[in-house]
Amino acid sequence: MKLKKDESFQKLRGGYYTPRPLADFIVNWAIDNQSLTNTSIFEPSCGDGVFLNSLLQNVTTEFQCTALEIDEFEADLARANINDDEGINIITNDFYSYYEDRVEKDYYDVVIGNPPYIRYQYLTEKQRNEQSDILIRNNLKPNKLINSWVAFTIAAVQMLKVNGKIGFVIPAELLQVKYAEQLRTFLMNQLQNITIVTFRKLIFPNVEQEVILLLGEKIHGEVDHRIKILEFNDLNDLQINFKKNNESILFQKIDLDTSKWLRYFLGAEQNQEINRIKKDARFIPFTALGEVDIGITTGNNSFFSVDKTTVEEYDLQSVSRPLIARSVNIPGVTFNFDDWKNNVTKGAKTFLLDFNSVQASDLSEKQREYIELGEKNGDNLGYKCSIRKTWYKIPSIWVPDAFFLRRNYLFPKFVLNNAGAVSTDTMHRVKLNILSDPRKAIIAYYTSVGLAFTELEGRSYGGGVLEVLPGELEKIIIPNVELFQMSEFDITRLLNEIDRLMRLNDKDIEAILDTVDKALLIDFMGMSQNEVKVYRDIWKKLRDRRLGRQATL
Repeated sequence: MKLKKDESFQKLRGGYYTPRPLADFIVNWAIDNQSLTNTSIFEPSCGDGVFLNSLLQNVTTEFQCTALEIDEFEADLARANINDDEGINIITNDFYSYYEDRVEKDYYDVVIGNPPYIRYQYLTEKQRNEQSDILIRNNLKPNKLINSWVAFTIAAVQMLKVNGKIGFVIPAELLQVKYAEQLRTFLMNQLQNITIVTFRKLIFPNVEQEVILLLGEKIHGEVDHRIKILEFNDLNDLQINFKKNNESILFQKIDLDTSKWLRYFLGAEQNQEINRIKKDARFIPFTALGEVDIGITTGNNSFFSVDKTTVEEYDLQSVSRPLIARSVNIPGVTFNFDDWKNNVTKGAKTFLLDFNSVQASDLSEKQREYIELGEKNGDNLGYKCSIRKTWYKIPSIWVPDAFFLRRNYLFPKFVLNNAGAVSTDTMHRVKLNILSDPRKAIIAYYTSVGLAFTELEGRSYGGGVLEVLPGELEKIIIPNVELFQMSEFDITRLLNEIDRLMRLNDKDIEAILDTVDKALLIDFMGMSQNEVKVYRDIWKKLRDRRLGRQATL
């Protein structure tokens, strides 16, 4: 992570210029030239005035616009760009301070803009306190992960009149990340209609930030809260096809019991099936199987994860554990001792150094030499190592029953640990508590249901990678295999076939899904082929969207 002193001025103020076509689209969506008069408009962070110029050129009815800009140079530039038009009042002020002074006085028909993306650590102490006040005022909990755009959006929605509209350009993190969860819940309760516009390609020149459009409406008298997601290739596609797509894709009633919005990329019937299966006693959340924990945080993998040559050179055999350090070291859905030995032979870093049971006085000469070499290289100076009583003793080392890869590409990987191995935090550790046979966990997971819910609960940031955190893994819905009398023969046959297919082709999981869906979901559980197909389609749609973004970003 960069320190504040190393960041650019642009990044510290969170300002990235909005493309003019995007500003024009938001203005035209928010303001109906045929029906609105004397419209009150608010732009909380106007920058050089791109939204203000768009207002002047696209709005034919009377309006009054209040625009804020914290940076005096940018505010002067915006005034010059609009020729000091009397319908627009540009105020040089911080939005947080303006909000605190005016929230009970000023409400607006339209709020538009591109709020700044400033990390919590880059805010001033005054701004942090003001941001916390905004969250607390709206019954939300402040924390140090919340970016400024979250608080901006909350405050802007609160300053919206009934029957008002908000059009914001915000990061795509809104759809899925944990730190925006409170914002999603807030928006679902405050806005009657939410339209999210997403893009398959990056639309900000030279900025590696995926953005979406939040188009929200407060509608008087409406009881239902609804949402739809529209996806376009780029700005040109948006301008040409918005009306057609907006009319063809219907709003869905918001499910207030879930905070992630990825599910609204799906159709209404698919979402109804998701709601149904969550109440089906034949299915359980992954957490019912046992405990999920992050992998071992070494504090310095280059020191603690070593290959056979290093082990032999420094006499480290007595303090070494079998290690899976990378996903490429896992060929199947079971990790066996032979797999580990093959990795050793290939020269992979397959040993984790565990000094916890060794007193300093019992270290061999070579082991002390290795530790001293680490200190000479500064391996002990990282934060995690430096706060330990003994820097080279890693806490919380234990052998899990299974591993779940934290970051996945084509499909997730859940692996039974038959080698007594440990892992770094590239994988989560799973301790299976309730199953009569741990092999059932692998069988239960590798179904179309399991993979569909993994895409729903996980997250992607571009690049095509699916990240699944422990709390998200625990929510994934899988079949409750304990309800069905699977014989030893059935378990062995199915697991061996899954493992064989994975080792044969780790680029395509559909053969595995075909096998397990038929044996478990259809034959044992009695699901119909059409029901299973719904979940296969959900998985493919969300997976293809994720991978498609990788191809264009």
